[in-house]
Amino acid sequence: MNTSSNTPWPLPFWIAHRGAGKLAPENTLAAFRLGATHGYRAFECDVKLSSDGVPFLLHDSSLRRTSTGSGLASAQSWSELSRLDAGSWHSRAHAGEPLASLEAVAHFVQANRFGLNLELKPTPGQERLTGQVVGREVLRLWQGQGQGQALLPLFSSFEPVALEGARKTAPGVPRGLLLDSPRESWLDEAQSLGCVAVITNYRLMDAARVQAIHAAGMKALVYTANDESVVAWLRANGVDGIITDAVDRFVPDH
Repeated sequence: MNTSSNTPWPLPFWIAHRGAGKLAPENTLAAFRLGATHGYRAFECDVKLSSDGVPFLLHDSSLRRTSTGSGLASAQSWSELSRLDAGSWHSRAHAGEPLASLEAVAHFVQANRFGLNLELKPTPGQERLTGQVVGREVLRLWQGQGQGQALLPLFSSFEPVALEGARKTAPGVPRGLLLDSPRESWLDEAQSLGCVAVITNYRLMDAARVQAIHAAGMKALVYTANDESVVAWLRANGVDGIITDAVDRFVPDH
């Protein structure tokens, strides 16, 4: 396999997108907990840095869509961010839900022996720094894991530079390249980054791409497949994992 990591593959077939990110506030522990009640044993989430270098979960660069905050998240300290309400935008039932730190997520998944796909979602201009800092933090938070205990996370990113940063500080943590649109260099990029997986928008994944990924010794995963007929086709064509929003529609079998 084209990677410097000899760690076991850390994920089951079914992975809940941003926790149960449609049924609960995305990227919060509430979403993780709800996904777990639907039988999911692995979760995808987005991680970026506060102004004082604390990794926490948020998809957008701005706080406005999914919290009571505003402006760039990267411009605020974790002390400020931790006091925001990241649940009331979704529903009254989740009012008061805080933003989740990577440390809190690490405790949750390790206590439950769940898998984790950490998407490096840097604020523009912080690609390499985000990968480096999150890499160091994962080594600290998962110290002693992976040896018959909770498996290490899988890093993924659309930003090769972020994956390079993570590779520098945490070379033994597996990496996956994310693709949302086709480009000729994708396979070379994944191999040069020592990736163990390529994760594409489900619309990009076809039988030839699955075969090319497998021939290179990597896993082929997709996001966000939510339709039963699409999932059936993907499974029949050898896809190794599906990241889905439809946690209430698909029952994870493995």
